[in-house]
Amino acid sequence: MCGRYASSRQPEDLIEEFEVEEALIPAPLEPDFNVAPTKEVYAVLERPAKQERPQQRQLRVLNWGLIPSWAKEASIGNRMINARMETVAEKPAYRRAFAARRCLLPADGYFEWYPTQQVGKNGKPKKQPFFIRPRDNGVLAMAGLYEIWRDPSLPEDHPSPFRWTCTVITTDAEDDLGHIHDRMPLMVPTERWTDWLDPTTRGAELLDLLEPAAPGRLEAYPVSAMVSNVRNNGPELIEPLPIDDLPREH
Repeated sequence: MCGRYASSRQPEDLIEEFEVEEALIPAPLEPDFNVAPTKEVYAVLERPAKQERPQQRQLRVLNWGLIPSWAKEASIGNRMINARMETVAEKPAYRRAFAARRCLLPADGYFEWYPTQQVGKNGKPKKQPFFIRPRDNGVLAMAGLYEIWRDPSLPEDHPSPFRWTCTVITTDAEDDLGHIHDRMPLMVPTERWTDWLDPTTRGAELLDLLEPAAPGRLEAYPVSAMVSNVRNNGPELIEPLPIDDLPREH
């Protein structure tokens, strides 16, 4: 799964990187080195053509944790942070979004926890966090879906009755990373961004885009256990952990 990631790029950098035509951001997000579910995140998406407005690529701020359009309450989003590549086209919670509301979630990299042979006070194996990022230090474009949910608890005349939420699509981890965790975010290479974001892409053509990235594009290294606490946040969370600070195996 993907339960934490880092996102520190400024909106102007993302606008240039992803060739965004319109940025709909109430206020820039602070660099976040410990993005957790329900937080606000940047998302690149394309809204379909409507009346006088052509199809348009946008940068928006969404909440991580997808709320399906048919949901009766928002709490379901807490469990919808990841969608499996293998079933995303069929699952009721995701299939409508997969058909027409796809996005890219820009990240510096993501975190996974590897169980060590050491046992903690709770009797369970201690877990060592790793940060996984592109070897070239470029942006990690994670495949995502977004939904627009009307909050039924709000009155008809409420100025902001809709919630924009998203989820990260995951796939089997490549060989180099599978020993840390068996799942990883599905990355979308630059040459497929246009087809992935295009809401008119359908059927077999869309399924053909769901291919894991070629092995070797990412690197992983151990980082401080401070990242395990969502209240900790800062660039020190993605700094490589010195060898002397690593847990000793017995």
